[in-house]
Order: sequence, then C-alpha cells, then structure tokens
Amino acid sequence: MAGHSQFKNIMHRKGAQDAKRARAFAKLIREITVSAKQGLPDPAANPRLRAAVGAALKANMTRDTVDRAIKKATGVAGGEDYAEVRYEGYGPSGVALIVEALTDNRNRTASDVRSAFAKHGGALGETNSVSFMFSRLGVVRYPAAVASEDAMLEAAIEAGADDVASSADGHEVTVPMGDFFAVRDALEQRFGSPEAAKVEWRPATSVNLNEDTARSIMKLIDVLEDNDDVQNVYANFEVSEDVLAKLSA
Repeated sequence: MAGHSQFKNIMHRKGAQDAKRARAFAKLIREITVSAKQGLPDPAANPRLRAAVGAALKANMTRDTVDRAIKKATGVAGGEDYAEVRYEGYGPSGVALIVEALTDNRNRTASDVRSAFAKHGGALGETNSVSFMFSRLGVVRYPAAVASEDAMLEAAIEAGADDVASSADGHEVTVPMGDFFAVRDALEQRFGSPEAAKVEWRPATSVNLNEDTARSIMKLIDVLEDNDDVQNVYANFEVSEDVLAKLSA
C-alpha cells in the first residue's frame, strides 16, 4: 500500500473523533480562506475555491460555515493572513516527505516541523531537496458505482486526463496539473460531484518498509498531521498488507 494513501487506513491511531473533526474543519477553513483571498469569492469563478468548498461539504461542513469562512476572508478586516509553505525532508530509512502548510507564523511552523523530524529519526532539508522524486498531479476520485471502468476511462481521456485506475474501491483519475480544474469540471458534469479532487505529490519510486521502520514513519506523520498549520503530508514509502495489519492491530 503506497504512502500517499496509507494515512487514511490507520485513523484509529489519532485522538478522539471530535478532536479530529475539529482539526480537519480548521484546515478546510484555512484552505477556503486562502482560496477566497487569492481569487474571486464566487466558487463558480474561482476553481481553487470551488475545490475547497467541495472538500468541505464532502467532510459534512455546513453550508453556513462555508459561507461565513468566505465572507470573513473577503470582508473589510480580511480575516487571517495565511502563507503557503512547503517543507521537505527525510524520515527513517531515507523516506522522503513533503509537508504542505498554511500558516500565519512561518517561524512557528518551521520550528514545529523541524522539531517533529528531529524527534522521530528524520531531518528537515532544503526546498527542492526531495520534491524531484515526486510528480505534481491532479487526482479525481469517484466511487466504483458511478460508472463502469470503460465508461470512466472514456470520459476521463476525452476530458484530458492522463490515466484512470479502477478497482472495487473506486475510480482514480490522474490529470496533468495544468488541466486539473478543466478535467474535474468535465467529469463532474457527467458523473456528479467527485468523492475527492485535489492536486497531490506522487512519488516516482517508493521505499519498502519493515514493521519497525513503518511504525516510526507513522509516528512522524501523525505528529506532522496533528499540527494545525499542516495541510498535507506526502511520503514515498510502501508497506505490505502483513505489515499494515500488524500496525492496525
């Protein structure tokens, strides 16, 4: 199982459900805030904001909460001023990690991320120290029930996607970053709102980990994801189903 999808499957390692939900909502609101500030406050005319709103609604955030976040971001006071920051480094066994953050205090966030790496057997590197090992791709996901494998493939290729991976778990459409919003909108017109749609870092190659190293990496990722400023964590590792079962036990 690849590192980019690993984290969803071991959620019991987090704290209480309410705390996780509150943290997730706070991160979604930050993305809405930044998206609204960088473009028009109308999701129909702002592709990034539309994606942020869609993700928030999929996470069961109320429409009122979404609207308040947009109004706050574009109001007279302007809301919080968040900067987009990317950190790169290595974890145990040379696993490469990319950490994306939205922060109102760069010094605080950099210190927190550096401390997390140091305390869990890793080291924070310079910008672009590991990103060359990843590709930046748009990813659109649909449940398997929305279309057959052939129908999804045909629609995705017509829309300009690179590839489609279909399984019993669903359809995953990968898209060149520059075509992400156009492909997402074309698929949405045909199949409805996607399960998820975002731009991700995908590793070109992955490190296969044993149980001990995988546990260490998971601890590091947990600490990073629990940081309020951190939006996404990507890593280039894989673990076998046997190791995953032990970690989940």
